[in-house]
Amino acid sequence: PRRILVAEDNAVNQILIMAMLDRMGHFHDVVADGVEVLRQVQAAPYDLVLMDIQMPQMDGITAARAIRALPAPFNQLPIIAMTANAQPEDRDACFAAGMNAYVSKPIDIQVLAQTIERIGAAAASV
Repeated sequence: PRRILVAEDNAVNQILIMAMLDRMGHFHDVVADGVEVLRQVQAAPYDLVLMDIQMPQMDGITAARAIRALPAPFNQLPIIAMTANAQPEDRDACFAAGMNAYVSKPIDIQVLAQTIERIGAAAASV
């Protein structure tokens, strides 16, 4: 099991993602915007962040860049983008901001599980 920080502002999406993570056996905390993400990643240890792209106060792209600007070890935290914006330029923006992977909404539980496993395994080997 992994400890995952979920950054998602939509309450319905929060419930769905938490249910998926529960089903996979992962621990999770949920925050609703990028400002809270920055606070939380420095306050508690996480294995990765599931980051919505469109959030109030600070969007996911800005939050990912801010995480990458933090000192080690915080700046090494794997980040998986979650977004309904599935165009190639959206993916490119996520990777340019320092995110490690990308899953599109609506989220497929098998794709999410595979992505968490792949990114988690890669982070553990570093």
